[in-house]
Amino acid sequence: MNYNFGGLIALILAALVIVVIVIRNIRIVQQARAYVIEYLGAYKTTWNVGLHFKIPFLEKVAKVVSLKEQVADFPPQPVITKDNVTMQIDTVVYFQITDPKLYTYGIEQPMVAIENLAATTLRNIIGDLELDQCLTSRDIINTKMRAILDEATDPWGIKVNRVELKNILPPKEIQNAMEKQMKAERERREAILRAEGEKRAAILEAEGEKESAILRADAKKQQQILEAEGEAAAILKVQQATAEGIRLINEASPSEAVLRIKALEAFTTASQGQATKIIIPSEIQGLAGLATGVIEAAKDK
Repeated sequence: MNYNFGGLIALILAALVIVVIVIRNIRIVQQARAYVIEYLGAYKTTWNVGLHFKIPFLEKVAKVVSLKEQVADFPPQPVITKDNVTMQIDTVVYFQITDPKLYTYGIEQPMVAIENLAATTLRNIIGDLELDQCLTSRDIINTKMRAILDEATDPWGIKVNRVELKNILPPKEIQNAMEKQMKAERERREAILRAEGEKRAAILEAEGEKESAILRADAKKQQQILEAEGEAAAILKVQQATAEGIRLINEASPSEAVLRIKALEAFTTASQGQATKIIIPSEIQGLAGLATGVIEAAKDK
């Protein structure tokens, strides 16, 4: 009986050990990850996302690989340009593991390999360019480096998506010279803008004066036209009134005495003006003498 009880305990312990072993060999592969599996030290397969079971003691997970895009920021590297200027340039490489097997077995320390490859590639490219080209051709340098690194890392199961030059640091004396050059260029542009502004202001002022003169001349012209039209209208009214008066006189058929009296009235009105000489018609002279005689007779009375 004791023997059976001891055997039962051993059986239970063995079952527990088996359960623990089974549980410990169950693997759940997360999204964007891959497990490289070896069987007795040799590559067997690659587990992708999902539930997997590893044969105890015979299989092992050689490497867990992330399939996400990764960023490698390398420290500044000294490089020499074509015109013998030493600069410090640091690069940023964006890469992604596309083949976990090649990444695991293709090269030892792949990140160190990418860093050294990026440094040597950068030196080769910068060595063919002058300083000004290096400062203005970042996109060209990035494209060349990406193509070279992507081709070189294919046997390692790595795809290089982008390469960026983060900082380009020329020597201090060159930086000072560049700052002076930029300051002089800004001052030159400022002077040009100021001169253009003054020129534009002078043009606008001249155009304003021209338009004002035109408007003044236009106004004066209109005033003269209106005055002339007013004078013409006044003369026309006077002439119409005179014509109307003559018409009425003609219609009334005045006697010769009435006409002479009207002429005398007109003569009296004319004599009150500013004329220094007055020519008296002969027919009015007799009428004037008659009027004088009548006035003197009235005084004698």
